[in-house]
Amino acid sequence: MSSFRDLIVYKKAFSLSMEIFFLTKAFPKEETYSLVDQIRRSSRSVFASVAESYKKRKYPNHFISKLTDADMENGETQAWLDASLACAYITNEKYMELNQQSEEVSRLLNYMINNPDKFK
Repeated sequence: MSSFRDLIVYKKAFSLSMEIFFLTKAFPKEETYSLVDQIRRSSRSVFASVAESYKKRKYPNHFISKLTDADMENGETQAWLDASLACAYITNEKYMELNQQSEEVSRLLNYMINNPDKFK
């Protein structure tokens, strides 16, 4: 593996973030500086933290720390998806689709956290 961009988790987290970005363009303007900013920031932090962690993979504690940051941001993204659904900004179907993608990212992150030696 030559780059963090080759990691499945990076690709999936990046894709989820981009989907959230385009979806939130349709959110009400009054949410621009609150929910929209927050869900975009947290979803972007997931793939960015994966990239950072990969660059620190020779140092298992740092690698794991950045991956747990990514998982934490992924959890925050899920919370903002909950709010988006509760405010009726997204359909239940879209919520389920995005939440499922986020859960998959979480499983991949946890695999990496539990198996850091496989990424050296």
